[in-house]
Amino acid sequence: MQPLIVTVAAVGAELRPEQTPHLPVTPRQLGEAAARCQAVGASIIHVHCRNDDGTNTSDVERFAQALAAIRAQSELIVQFTTGGAIGMTLEERAAPLRLRPEMATLTCGTVNFGDEIFENSFPIMRALAREMQKFGVVPELEIFDAGQLDNAKRLAREGLIQFPSHVDFVLGVPGGLAAEVRNLTHLVDALPPGCTWSVAGIGRAQLAMTLAALALGGHVRVGLEDNIYYAKGRLASNDELVARVARLAGELGRPLATPSEARALLGLTVSQK
Repeated sequence: MQPLIVTVAAVGAELRPEQTPHLPVTPRQLGEAAARCQAVGASIIHVHCRNDDGTNTSDVERFAQALAAIRAQSELIVQFTTGGAIGMTLEERAAPLRLRPEMATLTCGTVNFGDEIFENSFPIMRALAREMQKFGVVPELEIFDAGQLDNAKRLAREGLIQFPSHVDFVLGVPGGLAAEVRNLTHLVDALPPGCTWSVAGIGRAQLAMTLAALALGGHVRVGLEDNIYYAKGRLASNDELVARVARLAGELGRPLATPSEARALLGLTVSQK
C-alpha cells in the first residue's frame, strides 16, 4: 500500500467557537495547529479562515496571513477551500486562489447541507476550475454524492480538470451520501484509473470511515471541520484526531507519508515555503 496521506481539516465553516475551545481562529493559531498536526503525522492542512470573532471570511489578506503562519511553522501541503461558507459569492470563494496555494478543493456538485443548500452548479464549478488553472493550483475533487463523480468526469471531458486526480469523498453530511462502507467501495470502484483518494467521515462516522480507508488502501481526512469529538461527550483537538489515525495506521503496518512524500504521490511541485 502507498504511505498514508493524512489531511487535517482544522477549521471549516460551520463550527462555532463556543462549541469547542480547540478551534483555531486566528492565523497564529492555525500555524500552531499545523505544527502540532505535522508532528503527529499530518501531511496536508485544509484551510478555511475566520475573523477574530470567529465569523467566516474569504478576505485575501487573512488567507495570506494564514498561509504565512502555516509555512513558517510546518512543511504541510496547504490546501485552500473554494467552498467557503454557504452564502458566499463565487467571487468570494475564488478570491484566495490568487495566493497560489499548492492545492484547493473543488466541490463537484450542488448538495443539500443540513437545512441549507451548498450550491455548485456547472457554471460555478467551471469558473473555479478555470481560476485554479490560471494560478497553477492543483484541485482536490470533493465528492458528497455519487452523481458528483460523473460531474467531475464531465469537467475532465471539457478540459477543465485532468485525470488522474486526488479525490476526497465527504460522506455522512445530512443531505449527501451516507457514510457506509458499501457506498465508499462503490465510489472507489468508479474512479478513473490512477486516481488517489481519501475519505472524510462526518461526525461519529469519522472513525469508521478512517478504518475503511486504511483497509482499502486509501487516504484519510480528519479534523474539527468534520467532527469535534474524540469519543462520546469528549471534545477533541485536531492533533489528537491526527494522532489516532497515525496509531491505527501503525497497528496495520502502514507508514505515514511525510509532506514531501505526499507531494510526490500527488504530483505536486516542491513547496513554495
